[in-house]
Amino acid sequence: MSDTGSGNDGLQLRHRLLLRLVHPVQFFLRGMTLGVRAACFNERGEVFLVRHTYVPGWYLPGGGVERGETAMQALLKELREEGNLEPVSTPVLFHAYFNHRVSRRDHVLLYRAEVRQTAPRPADREIAESGFFDPERLPENATKATRLRLDEIRGLQPPPDHW
Repeated sequence: MSDTGSGNDGLQLRHRLLLRLVHPVQFFLRGMTLGVRAACFNERGEVFLVRHTYVPGWYLPGGGVERGETAMQALLKELREEGNLEPVSTPVLFHAYFNHRVSRRDHVLLYRAEVRQTAPRPADREIAESGFFDPERLPENATKATRLRLDEIRGLQPPPDHW
C-alpha cells in the first residue's frame, strides 16, 4: 500500500520539485489555492480512479479551481476531462480540507458524486490509466490519501480537517 516503489522515487522527487517551483509563483498570482476532487461512484457502487503520468499512484479525479470559475464548474470540467464522467445527480460536498502538504494556503473540496461514463477514457500525456474499482479492492498503489478519503465517505472514520 505504499505510494513509493523503487521505480517511482525519481518521479516523486520530480513531482515535489515541480510543486516547489509552481507554488511560489502561485503565491503572487493567487492568495489561496483551491482544488476539487470527487469520489465518483457508478451504478454498481464502484469508485472511479485515475493514474497520472507525472506522479505515482491512483487518485480520485479532480484539479484546481481557476479564476472566474466556481468549484462546481471546476469539478464538472475535471470529471469530463479525466474520465468522460457526467453526474446523474448533483454532486454533494462532503468535506473541505486544508492541504498543508502542498502549501500553507491550499484547500481541497471533496465531493461525492453518482456518475455515468459516456465513453472509455483513452490514455494520454496526463492520464496513464483510469477505471472503476470495487472500494474494498482498490489497486495496490492507490494513494494513502485516496484510501483515507474513501474510508471517510464510507463512514469508517470521521474526516479530519487536513488532507
